[in-house]
Formats: sequence, structure tokens, C-alpha cells
Amino acid sequence: MANKITNFLREVKIELSKVTWSTRSELIASTIVVITSVIILTMFIALCDFVLVKVLNFILKS
Repeated sequence: MANKITNFLREVKIELSKVTWSTRSELIASTIVVITSVIILTMFIALCDFVLVKVLNFILKS
């Protein structure tokens, strides 16, 4: 059992050495893109919600 765990951890270490990690500037740029996208999508959904509520209120009050 201990041999399997040791072998597994050795293989994990080998695989992690193959990973190409993002640089700090790439990480910051990606974070900005994600935050901007979330804000734009939030505004779009809020606008759609506002319009649909107004349309439904108009229909239901008639």
C-alpha cells in the first residue's frame, strides 16, 4: 500500500513538472478579461430582466 502511494506521488511530481504555468502578467490579463465579461453579461441579463418585467406588467395590466 505504501509503495502505491509513493509511486503515485512520484508520478504526480513528474506530471507537475511538465505543466506550463502562467506568468503573473498573463494571469492578471486573464482575470481582467473574466471580470469584464462577467460585468457585461450581468448588465445584459439585468437589462433583459428589466425589459421583460415591463412588457409583462404592460400585458397583465391590460
